[in-house]
Amino acid sequence: MALPRLPLNALRAFEATARLRSMSAAASELGVTHGAISRHIRMLESQYGLALLRRLAKSVEPTPAGAQLAAKLGEAFEMMHLGVSQLTPGPLTLSCSATIMMYWLIPRLGTFKRANPELEIRLNVNYGEVDFVRDEISIAIRNSMFRSPEDVVIKTLTPEEIGPICHPDYVARAGLNTPDDLTGAHILSTATRPTAWQEWAAAVGRQDICLETHENYDHFYLVIQAAACGLGVAVAPRLLVENEIRSGHLAAPFGFAEGPHTLNLWIAPHMRARPEVRKVAEWIQSEMALSAQGGPEVVPA
Repeated sequence: MALPRLPLNALRAFEATARLRSMSAAASELGVTHGAISRHIRMLESQYGLALLRRLAKSVEPTPAGAQLAAKLGEAFEMMHLGVSQLTPGPLTLSCSATIMMYWLIPRLGTFKRANPELEIRLNVNYGEVDFVRDEISIAIRNSMFRSPEDVVIKTLTPEEIGPICHPDYVARAGLNTPDDLTGAHILSTATRPTAWQEWAAAVGRQDICLETHENYDHFYLVIQAAACGLGVAVAPRLLVENEIRSGHLAAPFGFAEGPHTLNLWIAPHMRARPEVRKVAEWIQSEMALSAQGGPEVVPA
C-alpha cells in the first residue's frame, strides 16, 4: 500500500517556526514570506485536525502535539541533511581507448595536471559503448562508429584523417611510390578496426585496390608498433601517429585523407554541470583542435 504524500514544504515551515518560536524568523531562514509560513501552518492544522501552535503576542509556541511533531521533524530533516552531506562526488573518470591514451592523452596529461593540481582524474581504458552510471564514467572519448547512450552530451572533436603508415626504411624497401605499390607490401591490420583498409581506399577514391591482410593484431597500438618496427604497412589515424612521423619513427608515404568517422567527446548527463568536468572537457576540445591543426610535437614531461 502506497504511503500518502507528505506536504514537505509545509512541514519544513512548521519545524522552523516551532524551533525558532517565530513565523518571521522561520520566513527569514527559509527565504519565504511571513504569509507563506502562516498559510502552510494553517493548512497542516486543517489537514490533521490539530492545533500545532499557540499564537502569542510577539511569538508562538508549539502545543503538546506540535512539540512532538516538531521534535520528530527536526530529527528527520537532520537525517536528510546528513545523507546529502555524505554524497561526496568521486574522482572524475575519463575513458578512452588504450591507443588514444598512450599516443595522445598521456603525453599531454602532465601539463594539465601541473596547471590543475587540485583536480583528480582517474583513467579508464575502454573503446566501446559505455554505461556512465554502472562504470562510474564522467567523460569518454569515442569514435563515431560506436553508439552513444541516451541523453549523453556529445561534442564533436575532430574528423578522423586516416592513411597508410610504416617505418621510413620500409618505404624504400617495399618501393612504395604510389598506392598501387601496396599490392606488393606486407599488409598489417587490427581486429578493432577490420575495415580500416577499405575505409582508406574509399577515402582516396581507390576502391579498386584489393589488399590481403598478412598479419592481424588485436589492438590498434600493437599494429602501430608493428609498423614502426618495420614489419609492414598499417592504416592509422593521423592524430595517433603524428608525433612518431615528426620524430622519424614512422612515415606516411601517401599522406592522410578524411575518413568516414569523427572523434567525439561524450559527457555523462548527470555530470555536465560539475565545474571540473567542464574544465576537462574544454581542455580536451582545445588540445584536439590544436592536434587537428597540426600543432607542435608533444613531448611527455
